[in-house]
Amino acid sequence: MQNNIEQIRHSLAHLLAAAVIELYPGAKPTIGPAIETGFYYDFDLPTAISDKELLKIENKMREIVKSWKSFSSSEKTAAEAEAFFSDNPYKLELIKELATKGETLSFYTSGTFTDLCRGGHAENPAKDIGAAGWKLDRVAGAYWRGSEANKMLTRIYGLAFETKDALKEYETQLAEAEKRDHRKLGKELEIYIFDEDTGPGLPLWMPNGTVIIEELEKLAKEKEFEGGYLRVRTPHLAKESMYLKSGHLPYYEESMYPPMQYEGGKYYLKAMNCPHHHKIFGARKRSFKELPMRLAEYGTCYRHEKSGELFGLMRVRSMQMNDAHIYCTEEQFAEEFKKVNDLYIAYFKIFGVTKYQMRLSTHDPKRLGEKFVNEPELWKKTEDMVRKTLVEANIPFFEVANEAAFYGPKIDVQVWSAIGREFTLATNQVDFAVPKRFDLTYTDRDGTEKTPLCIHRAPLSTHERMVGFLLENYAGNFPLWLSPVQVKIIPIKENHEEAAAALWKSLHTLGIRAELAESGSLGKAVRDAKNKRMPYWIIIGDKDLEAGKVTLESRDKGNLGQLSAEEIVAKLNQEIKERI
Repeated sequence: MQNNIEQIRHSLAHLLAAAVIELYPGAKPTIGPAIETGFYYDFDLPTAISDKELLKIENKMREIVKSWKSFSSSEKTAAEAEAFFSDNPYKLELIKELATKGETLSFYTSGTFTDLCRGGHAENPAKDIGAAGWKLDRVAGAYWRGSEANKMLTRIYGLAFETKDALKEYETQLAEAEKRDHRKLGKELEIYIFDEDTGPGLPLWMPNGTVIIEELEKLAKEKEFEGGYLRVRTPHLAKESMYLKSGHLPYYEESMYPPMQYEGGKYYLKAMNCPHHHKIFGARKRSFKELPMRLAEYGTCYRHEKSGELFGLMRVRSMQMNDAHIYCTEEQFAEEFKKVNDLYIAYFKIFGVTKYQMRLSTHDPKRLGEKFVNEPELWKKTEDMVRKTLVEANIPFFEVANEAAFYGPKIDVQVWSAIGREFTLATNQVDFAVPKRFDLTYTDRDGTEKTPLCIHRAPLSTHERMVGFLLENYAGNFPLWLSPVQVKIIPIKENHEEAAAALWKSLHTLGIRAELAESGSLGKAVRDAKNKRMPYWIIIGDKDLEAGKVTLESRDKGNLGQLSAEEIVAKLNQEIKERI
């Protein structure tokens, strides 16, 4: 069924192109693949369109598909293909590339529409597409071939699932996801902002967001201290020579900010922490007795992501990474790699993540020296080591070829939020190549000099991506220990203010983040606490003063009744300490 839905999605992309060409003469179709939730097609259109036109296009698709009984294939020479698409520069560019590589130029036709295509369509489009659940979703802009140097095209997205019920289920999930959108919640809860003068993709953290960041960093420092990590700090930029030595400039330059010319040399903003950590490890001679050495830092990195790829906190240009590099012997690798994965799972329990999967990215032997360092034996050896460790630890994973880091295999951690939305959250990578470039060595038991393996790991991702995920996972309802304001104290009348202020001072002295409301507007103060998703609020009125207690209300559990100040402090402290 999975293959069938991919074929249906692919067929729908063809159908979309056929409908657009019929409705908008002069439209030039470019590319249109199947994607995870449906399909899209990019067009160079003679006129701008918006979401308002989607229903018209969709109706035309439903009309056309009735006559589509099958797809027929044919092959053309480069000259024939170019003649067929003589008025379409985008197709001509693709044809030239394919012909240069010696690939077959295959064409598929259904109805009166023919497209350059590798194949993989529904056997009976009219029947299969008719039974599926699908609709056009939205109109967006997309640069040709993803490059800002090229023309902006019109991209039309569609949704497609096996059945109409599956489509409805996805749309329900989508509506819930929209309510939880971290960009919307981030603004409502004053977590972060973007500003034009600061620049796109460079978040400014508001006081509320900074609280969350500091709590995450506190958690990381605690866990890393328990795990024997040593904390380091490194600068935000470095000379060109360091990134040439690491190999990042040859392999990664397009994702780095342009260099600054200074004192006759070039300096780059730091796009990754690892070369800096390698320098710290290599600052003096090391002994096997010092290994494994675990260097950790919440280092700020800068990456020149394309404007069209920026997305809230999930894709930014400035990020603080929960980074560490573990230098170890080959014999220590399995245990260290397992400890890293154990740390991931410990964090998942704290944040209530119950569904996760490791995505093991391996190299492509055909691209050694181009995309991956040319060390075929080490690639095989380290990929086998990672695979074996995951299997022995009974950790769920799947493999993807051609997506490793240039210096070794990597694991991307896929997690699912409370509503089943998938996120790529963190990473864990093995580096067998770069330590050698930095001449990193340790003296082994037998007195010989050896190069350590290096494990790159970032279990809490970046602050940016982690906060974005948590906003959506919790729908803004952060647990007490993470909440910017943990409790609001609300005096009902003026004569209750003195007791409220005394309680606020007691909580503040203990490090509990409390906010003191003004008296005289109980309903407004409670609404404010609810709107800001505060975990608790305390109400103080005449009956509370008479009883020598206060009334505690919970965002999640409602009215908890009257409690003494000591009982409230004990309850809050326990919940914060245990990160419940």
